[in-house]
Amino acid sequence: MTCCFCPNAKERTVTISSLGKTFSVTGWKVGWTVAPAALNTAVFRAHQFITFSGAAPLQEAAAVALASGADYYRELTNTYQAKRDFLANGLRQAGMEPLTPQGTYFIMADISSLGFADDVAFCRYLTTEVGVAAIPPSAFYHRPADGAGLARFAFCKSQPVLATAVARLSQFQPNQL
Repeated sequence: MTCCFCPNAKERTVTISSLGKTFSVTGWKVGWTVAPAALNTAVFRAHQFITFSGAAPLQEAAAVALASGADYYRELTNTYQAKRDFLANGLRQAGMEPLTPQGTYFIMADISSLGFADDVAFCRYLTTEVGVAAIPPSAFYHRPADGAGLARFAFCKSQPVLATAVARLSQFQPNQL
């Protein structure tokens, strides 16, 4: 299939991926590119001056992981969906409105009705007073005010950690601030 908007895109495309992102093993610095030979050669030449070595055990783990097949992805999807839904429900019960993600392990929650000046003030309060860490997403926005009514929560945690967070969030009383 040829894209009418991008003629010859296949010959000009470099796909970059990594073990950390593909298999949800944060920090495993093993990656690869898929591209026409000339582009791969150019990537390799640039890469050799950026990274000097890769961990051999992680490279072998990458080969095993890549051969794992579809069962791995089904299990990973089910696990993260359950964690996402568990945390989203906890956020809802704490008076926030989660924006349900489809392809990440972060949930953004609308905090605009909770009475905080912005996301930084909310996240500081949540961390120090409730014991649950959240990330103020305004730092990711070109115009920080666009993210000031949101908070970012990670659900790529163990179930006991998520359960503790949800229990602490159940004690959060935004109307008593």
